[in-house]
Amino acid sequence: MKIGNAITEYFRLRKAYRELSRLDDASLKDIGVSRSQIRQAVFGR
Repeated sequence: MKIGNAITEYFRLRKAYRELSRLDDASLKDIGVSRSQIRQAVFGR
């Protein structure tokens, strides 16, 4: 992966993490993710 693509992907994932973190627990439940699963759902780790 080229460095530019890696940086773009990193910022895209950070944005997704931030947006999911802002959701309330009921909204997270609606999409099938608990608060403790956000990091794994976004970053796959």
